[in-house]
Amino acid sequence: MTISADHTAADQTTADHSRATAGNDLSETAKKFGISAEDYMLPARHQIQMVDPDGRLLPDSEQGTEPGHEYPLPGDDELLAAYEQLVVGRRVNDQNSALVRQGRMAVYPSSHGQEACQVAAALCLSDGDWMFPTYRDAVAVMTRGVDPVQVMTIFRGDWHSGFNPLQHKVGIQCTPLTTQLLHAVGVAHAAKLRGEDTVVLAMCGDGATSEGDFHEALNFAAVFHLPVVFFIQNNKYAISVPLAHQSVAPSLAHKAVGYGMAGERVDGNDVVALLAVLDRAVKLAREGSGPLLVEANTYRMQAHTNADDDTRYRESSEVAVWRAKDPVNRMRTYLTDRGLLDSSVEARISGHAEAVATQLREGLSEDVPVDPQELFRHVFETTTPQLKEQSALLADELARDAASSQNPASQDSAAQEAGK
Repeated sequence: MTISADHTAADQTTADHSRATAGNDLSETAKKFGISAEDYMLPARHQIQMVDPDGRLLPDSEQGTEPGHEYPLPGDDELLAAYEQLVVGRRVNDQNSALVRQGRMAVYPSSHGQEACQVAAALCLSDGDWMFPTYRDAVAVMTRGVDPVQVMTIFRGDWHSGFNPLQHKVGIQCTPLTTQLLHAVGVAHAAKLRGEDTVVLAMCGDGATSEGDFHEALNFAAVFHLPVVFFIQNNKYAISVPLAHQSVAPSLAHKAVGYGMAGERVDGNDVVALLAVLDRAVKLAREGSGPLLVEANTYRMQAHTNADDDTRYRESSEVAVWRAKDPVNRMRTYLTDRGLLDSSVEARISGHAEAVATQLREGLSEDVPVDPQELFRHVFETTTPQLKEQSALLADELARDAASSQNPASQDSAAQEAGK
């Protein structure tokens, strides 16, 4: 295929216009905050933290904010809703880990210790926005409103995701690393072309930032000035590879400036700060400021999956340090001290969490009818002749097996005949 000179020139003109528009919008956004474009793109010198590990609200001077990187405290209703989802998320993580040990699920990548990131990611979005999670983000998907049993279907070993992505505006969880970022950028590009008021939240881990898909997704989003918030959950390990062996950048948020977008880093175990930072990032993306990158510093308290032995690459003393920064305990203390959480509210929230756990136990204990013909139904929109032939062969084999099981005498006779 050949491309005419005129077509090439038109493409170059479009690209130049996109870059100029993106640069101008960055400058205009920076002016709103009274800072330079460079200061807007670079993260604040210290990570944003509003509530310390002891559950104490920090003074403004200790929150890591600076001109252009200032965040209002989320409202009480938003904080209470977030705490409820934190408690549910912790109970879901513990219940799913138990279900794996009981053989009811094949595998589960726990987000125990990362629940604040999960909850804030879902709560910062509007109904019409999209979220593209990683395989570890089951709690975020549930917080988005997807039925818990449907979320866990894929980890039971079924061939489908368990839920309709279009209905919930949530991408399918899958194990290939970083591919979801490209999908997220594609949806954002389509939404922009259609003139839709849509923001896309693209989630990934620190290991994903070492992948080529990460570069391609961020570069495309920046060049075409797309409404995407890239959300990195930096839990310090890419399976067993520590962050120091992945990147020597000052922070992962500093990678943003290389693509011409704004970056910020936040305490990933402080749901108050997470909500503040992500709420503003989504608002800026919706207003046309282009893509943004948020890095949340958190920690994976449990093994990578149930198949992992994390004692081979990290010390228990390291885990203990992060256990003291637990996001659920931190938020419980903060809300209790403020008089927003009492024993009756705590009991209601605990009851909700236990109801979700019961739903998971019962739903994942049900026997699922197996239909082998599903292997062929959804490969192509129109079934190919080869698939029809394979389907017919399988149907014939299944019919013969069924006939043999119903008439064991003939089966024994056939075996005796074969032994002569």
